[in-house]
Amino acid sequence: MKIRLIINDQTLSATLADSVPARDFAAQLPITLQLEDYAATEKIAQLPHRLNIAGEPDGITPVAGDIAFYAPWGNLAIFHRPFGYSKGLVRLGRIEGDLQALRAEGPVEARIEFE
Repeated sequence: MKIRLIINDQTLSATLADSVPARDFAAQLPITLQLEDYAATEKIAQLPHRLNIAGEPDGITPVAGDIAFYAPWGNLAIFHRPFGYSKGLVRLGRIEGDLQALRAEGPVEARIEFE
């Protein structure tokens, strides 16, 4: 499933995984989120509805470009830098291309929609 993130007039293309949590996330699109900095590694935002993660691995080691769901907090996490293994993190998809728009300091507004 192809989606796009629109941040400050920049469009980032991404592909969602073929998984139950990714389909749950896609069902919430289109959506506009206020993405906040977290750990100088990712941008995060609360989703309106939690995602079903039944059958997913216990965690992942995210890389730059990963779109993920952090089940313990119920938030979306978009990584612009790699990070260590995180229990409760579920990969939803991946952004292709430049991640500079995500590296801006402070919060950014992102519109996420189908391509």
